[in-house]
Amino acid sequence: MISDVYFPRINGVSTSIKTFRNKLTELGHEITLVAPEYGPYDLSDSLLLRIPSRIVPMDPEDRLMKSSAIYQLEKRLKKECYDLIHIQTPFVAHRVGVRLARRLGLPVIESYHTYFEEYLYHYFPYLPQSLMRFAARWFTRRQCNSVDALVVPSNAMKAVLQDYGVTRPMEIIPTGIEERYLNWPGTTHFRNDYKIDADRPVLVHIGRVAHEKNIDFLFEVLLEVRLRIPNVLLLIAGEGPALDHLRSLSRELGLENNVLFVGYLDRESTLLECYLAGDAFIFASRTETQGLVLLESMALGVPVVSTAIMGTRDILAPQKGGLVAREDKRDFAAKIIQILQAPSLRQRLSEEAREYAREWTADEMTTRMRELYERLVNNPTQN
Repeated sequence: MISDVYFPRINGVSTSIKTFRNKLTELGHEITLVAPEYGPYDLSDSLLLRIPSRIVPMDPEDRLMKSSAIYQLEKRLKKECYDLIHIQTPFVAHRVGVRLARRLGLPVIESYHTYFEEYLYHYFPYLPQSLMRFAARWFTRRQCNSVDALVVPSNAMKAVLQDYGVTRPMEIIPTGIEERYLNWPGTTHFRNDYKIDADRPVLVHIGRVAHEKNIDFLFEVLLEVRLRIPNVLLLIAGEGPALDHLRSLSRELGLENNVLFVGYLDRESTLLECYLAGDAFIFASRTETQGLVLLESMALGVPVVSTAIMGTRDILAPQKGGLVAREDKRDFAAKIIQILQAPSLRQRLSEEAREYAREWTADEMTTRMRELYERLVNNPTQN
């Protein structure tokens, strides 16, 4: 595997890589990961090759790997006799990954994690949106058609790529839920630590704090909810480029007492406690290719209120474990209020959520990924 991002950089791509890599290793496979070097405290192992990298302009959380350092691995990789290369991101990792695959005579697949068409204009607002959309589609089509097969996390993302003119075979394999989410005991630690009253209604949003997550809209929703439930609290876990904007917006809207920013949390413990501190998990992103946080919340028994756009549509289609809302502040708020004021409904949705999440286990998704690898290695010309 080769990726432009990995832990300590926290996002869905890092989580997906870690989940599949761990599970494939448990099945007896050997997965070497090539990823950026972030600093002296990077976690590493014998099969995690950290590449010298520099900070990306305008995005200090990310790193740009040194291509020449990756090419220097070519002799080592050739000696190891790998079966295939799996690219995870479309930047240096894609360019170098495709070239290495061709040089080593290996099949190459790529996971398409990010819906760039609805992403780029947030970061380049001075350029025409139509130009950014054209560039994103051209770039995506060119890259996707240069590999042997693609992994996409949802039906919606597959349809988008087909509409772009991508012709390579596509397999829908979402990231699965790890067992600890399904078996984590409920606690009150998080509320106690943050001095949140046990009976205070709490909403949770977990994810990168970025403009494309549509958190501004959730603040409008929160104002509507507060009209009925004055002491409602929204926990926002994560950091990102929209954090300063959202802090300022919460003050402008008079939401200082109704919003609590808690930053990045440890994925192995504190993050799960944050989910469990909520009476409902709320989400309104328009750009998700999957929406793993919805499944994580459901696995912990926390009902979801979310719009069903792009990848979240696959998760929410059965309407189990949560309520689907329109991107309308009154409709969204009404769904939240419904859950907060009806304990019996919340309990039913919680039970549904836990049961439904078990259909999305990491074991099941890893089996599908392994089968794709085997088909590609055994019959490369058929892909």
